[in-house]
Amino acid sequence: MENTSTFQKAIETVEALSPEEQTILIDIIQNRLGEHKRQELLQDITEAEQNYLSGNFKQGSVADLMAELDE
Repeated sequence: MENTSTFQKAIETVEALSPEEQTILIDIIQNRLGEHKRQELLQDITEAEQNYLSGNFKQGSVADLMAELDE
């Protein structure tokens, strides 16, 4: 219930802003989300490279992959 209350307060705060300020806030949030996604992707790539270099991976065909996913 507290999360809903916090979320509702955030909405009310945003609604109190002018339309221009709301647009700026949206841009800032979108940029931050994009940066967060880039950081997650970079972390995933680094982890995949480390797994590859340590030999911690499997080789196979697409059919092998699909069969493994069905299990």
